[in-house]
Amino acid sequence: MVDSIKTFNKKNKPKHIAIIMDGNGRWASDNNQKRVAGHRKGVETVKDITKHCVKLDIKYLTLYTFSNENWSRPKSEILALMNLLVKTLDVEIKMLLNNNIKFNVFGDLDKLDIITKKKLSDVIDKTKLNSGLQLNLAISYGSRQEIVCAINKILNADIIREIDEKCFNDFLYTSKFPDPDLLIRTGGEYRISNFLLWQIAYSEIYFSKLYWPDFNTNELDKAICDYSSRERRYGQTSEQLN
Repeated sequence: MVDSIKTFNKKNKPKHIAIIMDGNGRWASDNNQKRVAGHRKGVETVKDITKHCVKLDIKYLTLYTFSNENWSRPKSEILALMNLLVKTLDVEIKMLLNNNIKFNVFGDLDKLDIITKKKLSDVIDKTKLNSGLQLNLAISYGSRQEIVCAINKILNADIIREIDEKCFNDFLYTSKFPDPDLLIRTGGEYRISNFLLWQIAYSEIYFSKLYWPDFNTNELDKAICDYSSRERRYGQTSEQLN
């Protein structure tokens, strides 16, 4: 395994990593298992990647857990996913506390069932004083929905006469943490799928062919090494940065 701490430039390490976790269903199909088995395996990957980010001193990890479009899936699969989320949080709360991880969720949470909302709220409350990695789950989330919601909040506020980027950002779900430096998508697909469209304007993007259940710490190391080798100019020239 790559010793990422030694191989990537620590001065150019991403502060915030966002991941589109794609491929659970296809992993299950390739392994002749039901889709829920792919989701269970994907949860194991989440735990491994989260603990590795703690080791690497990554400040924020945001995971696209359940999209707004996912509500169109069969009800049986949605129920299985929500049950899996609740059971996972029951088991992993100790891991979050032991690793000083602060837990957060964002999205259209009103669509969630009462049991899931309560469990999410409980874990958020129990970890709110933690000061290490902030683990964010995007649940019932869609970026266009988030942007429309922000605009409606601004209109309803009825006190703002001029909107700039900072003002708009303050009304987004993600206003309490910085934009992602690195966006990773697994599963071999090359699209953003309505995820953090505003926030990833200047993010570096890394596509992995591995399905999410097969994504591992070595692949994360490769993504971070690739990130650290890139020059982020924000419209400037290389000479201006040096």
